[in-house]
Amino acid sequence: MIYALHGAVGSSRDWNLFQEKIPDLNVVNLWRFLACCPKPLPELAEAINNEIKEPPHTLLGYSMGGRIALHCLLQNPTHWKKAIIVSAHSGFTSDIQRAERRSHDAEWAAKCLRLPFEEFLEAWNQQGILSESMLPDRLHLKMWKKQIARSFIDWSTGAQEDLLPALSKLSTEVLWITGEQDQKFSQLAEHACQHMPHATHRSVKNCGHRVPWEQPEEFSRLITEFTQG
Repeated sequence: MIYALHGAVGSSRDWNLFQEKIPDLNVVNLWRFLACCPKPLPELAEAINNEIKEPPHTLLGYSMGGRIALHCLLQNPTHWKKAIIVSAHSGFTSDIQRAERRSHDAEWAAKCLRLPFEEFLEAWNQQGILSESMLPDRLHLKMWKKQIARSFIDWSTGAQEDLLPALSKLSTEVLWITGEQDQKFSQLAEHACQHMPHATHRSVKNCGHRVPWEQPEEFSRLITEFTQG
């Protein structure tokens, strides 16, 4: 089985495109983990791992979901036989960077709560890293508005440690995918894979941050080869 984690302001429905392309794909709605109370990243990883029965399986995470996937791997390495990390950040190395990101994400949390949801989505998708690609309609996420706002606090990159020291000891086989045009995250992936003994970086041409939806055929091919190899 492959368990897929969506990105920030994302939906489990984002993976519907791949239900036929990738066998045994199971999607996880991350927002329900914030339905009752705050859930810091280590606690979230433990909760996800506890829900997945009959391990080991393969874990797939995009962007924010990729960071969460890394926490799941570190929380219980034996729970996962392989992992695919897409356009994700392994964590800042300084307290100043983390503080700046927490402040930045707190502003997004406030926008999510303050603005009409349609305006918030428009502002989110106008960011340079996302503006060149489209994803399925997200208006259905309005019911999770409070949880999405909370995720900018609990699951911010500023709320996580630098994971590379721990990842360097990980024995799980990892495929790290980025878009060739997404230079920032490609450099992060290359750096991370240099420190991880069983990780491989693959750069996909003609796409940016949203690799799976910009190049679905190539993405599906990479996933299938990796999981069946």
